[in-house]
Amino acid sequence: MRAINASIGFDRALWRQDIRGSLAHAAMLTHVGIITREDEAAIRRGLDAIAARIEAGEFPWDEGLEDIHMNIEARLTEAVGEAGKRLHTARSRNDQVALDLRLWVRDAIDGLSEQVRDAMRALAARAEEHAGTVMPGFTHLQPAQPVTLGHHLLAYVEMLGRDLGRLRDCRARLDENPLGAAALAGTGFPIDRHMTARALGFEGGPMRNSLDAVASRDFAAEFLFCCAMCATHLSRFAEEVVVWTNPYFGFVRLSDAFTTGSSIMPQKRNPDAAELVRGKTGRVTGALVGLLTVLKGLPLAYFKDMQEDKEGVFDAAASLALSLAAVAGMARDMRPDAARLEAAAGAGFATATDLADWLVRELRVPFRDAHHVTGRLVARAEAKGVDLAGLALNEMRAEEPRITEAVFGVLTVAASVASRTSFGGTAPENVRRMAAEWREKLA
Repeated sequence: MRAINASIGFDRALWRQDIRGSLAHAAMLTHVGIITREDEAAIRRGLDAIAARIEAGEFPWDEGLEDIHMNIEARLTEAVGEAGKRLHTARSRNDQVALDLRLWVRDAIDGLSEQVRDAMRALAARAEEHAGTVMPGFTHLQPAQPVTLGHHLLAYVEMLGRDLGRLRDCRARLDENPLGAAALAGTGFPIDRHMTARALGFEGGPMRNSLDAVASRDFAAEFLFCCAMCATHLSRFAEEVVVWTNPYFGFVRLSDAFTTGSSIMPQKRNPDAAELVRGKTGRVTGALVGLLTVLKGLPLAYFKDMQEDKEGVFDAAASLALSLAAVAGMARDMRPDAARLEAAAGAGFATATDLADWLVRELRVPFRDAHHVTGRLVARAEAKGVDLAGLALNEMRAEEPRITEAVFGVLTVAASVASRTSFGGTAPENVRRMAAEWREKLA
């Protein structure tokens, strides 16, 4: 029972938030006349000393005291006597742990948000640098149309921008104070929950329902979804790095700082940083599913099941923080091979769409007919073992007699990307403008 009941092995991570909440609670109890100023001074002195001991790694954690709250309260009472026993007036461990976890998640969001911004800055900087570097764009991992590397990297900046917005939204929704809900029904003491909300920086004020305050962990589940979605975006980038660094692609190279060797094959340069970013996504998604599964069968209000809400939150935040650092590092470290990228961009008849568009634009051929003409020309080129630009003009005219020499001007990958000037398109001028906008926003 002692082993299954104790949470001090992991909820000690909440010690800063627990002490911060206790200081705010003590100040409020003094303000409304429930405890004396002398008691508050002793409590503050004792909690400051406990914080210093924890920070120094000298605090004696006791599994017999179950959790972070009782460990701190017991040491406080030892240090300051009766004043320490009065601190828990008008609160419960139920609202106390709900407060601590909200504060912890809010702090985690602030830290992760800055890391997301850093990863976005790294990707935007490389996008600006490679606004005109041509590469193959893929669908189904098959060559589709040429794009620029800068455009490709900015796609991840956009994804991470939405992740940043989700974290901000999550922070705004959790920014309410559960302290004062007590065990589940509120308290008969004349407490001032608005005062503690202000002291703890809760812009949403106190939570409006005491049952909801102690029973709800949707803020933690929402945080885990934000983490899981962000980790999924990072995993997609990491997968591309794994593919791009394969010698058969050879699109980019990572230094030894972000790769590892083999225990028996001296030539190997494995993209382990990218692979681990990809792998950690499973842990983060698992934490989300785990918490939702814990919560799905709980009636109101508090149950010990909720003790299982913390380890997944802590682990997901740590995993995402590490993944963000790795992605920002790889983005700054990778060295693209522009020549290899450009050569690959022209493979697989990547300018076929440009040919179809030219037929529509210059000859007024209906697009569906242009699509069929281009398909037949691709088949001709494929049979001859050349790209579309390798077909002779008379071969093209065999499929569409009105084709002129001007068609060859759209069959290069450089012309292809330069033509995609629609808003959000891959044209280098678009990429430079968008990268500059992002860098300004993120400065």
